[in-house]
Amino acid sequence: MELVWPALQHLPSYVAALERGWSPDNIRGEAAAREQLEQIAKDGAAFVGGLVDREANGPRVTLPDGSTVPRLPGYRRWMWDGEFCGSIGLRWQPGTSELPPHVLGHIGYAVVPWKRGRGYAKRALKSILVDARAEGLAYVEITTDLDNVVSRRVILANGGVQMERFVKPPQHGGSESLRFRVSLG
Repeated sequence: MELVWPALQHLPSYVAALERGWSPDNIRGEAAAREQLEQIAKDGAAFVGGLVDREANGPRVTLPDGSTVPRLPGYRRWMWDGEFCGSIGLRWQPGTSELPPHVLGHIGYAVVPWKRGRGYAKRALKSILVDARAEGLAYVEITTDLDNVVSRRVILANGGVQMERFVKPPQHGGSESLRFRVSLG
């Protein structure tokens, strides 16, 4: 498995994963997948181009509660083993490792169900940590739901240290979660 930049040549495999029921959004699930399929059908090149936005030029971000916030610089990479396996994203706030309160973490990832258990998330996180260091971040924070034991293992395997158990802000559903920090120094 390697991380690739989103590209039109890989888009059909990404679409197949969405159509098979996978979603890059673990909160909005199927609704987010449908929205992406609509965007791709309308303009696949614009969709792919929007997944890399290092200058935060894209539209405001809609949170799970429907509120909107300014976009942060960031990008997505796709996990690829000859076909689409999952997605991992990095976002940051220029000039600091800190994040605004509405952003739960620097990194988010999701592996398609039929490729889980192969160590892909662990390898993808290891790779994206190199990117985060190159962006000048001293650390990254990653959050996971209390019951997501697999994600905790992925984070811990990459040097994550549990910082806190917290309640997500209302715009993110208000459930309990765990916050980890990975030092990049």
